[in-house]
Amino acid sequence: MHVAKELSLPCQPRVLALLMRELLGDVPNMRRVNQLFGGDPVLAAQLMQCANSSVFQMAGQVRGIAPAIVLLGARQLKGLLKKAELGLTVRATAGIDMAQFARISHATAKLARNLAALTGLDGSAAYMAALLHALGQIILHQTQPERVAVLNQEASIWDPRRPRLEAKHWGYSANSTTAALLRSWNLPSDVVASIQSLEAPMATESFDPMAGLLHLAVWCSRAKHVGWSERTMADTFPVDVALALGVDVDVVLQQEAIDWHQSMY
Repeated sequence: MHVAKELSLPCQPRVLALLMRELLGDVPNMRRVNQLFGGDPVLAAQLMQCANSSVFQMAGQVRGIAPAIVLLGARQLKGLLKKAELGLTVRATAGIDMAQFARISHATAKLARNLAALTGLDGSAAYMAALLHALGQIILHQTQPERVAVLNQEASIWDPRRPRLEAKHWGYSANSTTAALLRSWNLPSDVVASIQSLEAPMATESFDPMAGLLHLAVWCSRAKHVGWSERTMADTFPVDVALALGVDVDVVLQQEAIDWHQSMY
């Protein structure tokens, strides 16, 4: 599986501008900084890459956005944002609406954090993993545009059935590409493994609760986004995963509905 060494991962200019303004203030509101990083999967990914680099001697140990922000501090965060600012001149990724990409990733992350509270799992790690899980789509759209364009005619990247189609046509899914990228960036190995197996958490030799949680969060957010009816969602809901996690199917389906058109800012 190919992961380009130099990637053009486009962040949202508005989020970048808000972060720069916040960090240039005399007393930055770090809670606001946390919220802004948590709303952009590309900036969050770059933050996690930096925090888990050898520079801070914390490779493979930083599991959430908040501790990463504390570890870097204001000066390092400004440097990260200036580097991201240089990437704004990169052309948009064909086939992906990046504003929509960020909204759906953010909504999935919030749902994952809610499910973590129900299951006693690490909410910070669940949020971070769900926020970043779809980065592989950007990579594939940039490195294999013709192959991806063919599959896009069959199902959108947010269709809950999309990963199975990717595995059928390519032998792997975009989630595997995400996992390969995050592994190369030294993110926690257990979180990377959960992303790797999130599409088929029941197929692993030993059930990984975090992979199961991510599976439910991703499946539900995508089904809601593409407009599946309540009946369709109930009929196709991954009951076996919910049972393995020990959560009630109705509780999962009744999680607060997402307004996909509402700005997170």
